[in-house]
Amino acid sequence: MKPKLEYDAAADAAYIRFSTEPVRETEEVAKGIMLDYDRDGRIVGLEVLNANTNLPAAALEDAA
Repeated sequence: MKPKLEYDAAADAAYIRFSTEPVRETEEVAKGIMLDYDRDGRIVGLEVLNANTNLPAAALEDAA
């Protein structure tokens, strides 16, 4: 699967999905950065809070 970026402007949160597998566990790896894992421990997605601060504006515009 090609990674897909979604952006919620109201929450200022971005999600990059790497897989269609269901999320089994979420781990905060840094302040405002969460990794989602499937049942086999593979990364399914990455959530970034305060996305306007942490990601390029052009990427967020394309995802909105």
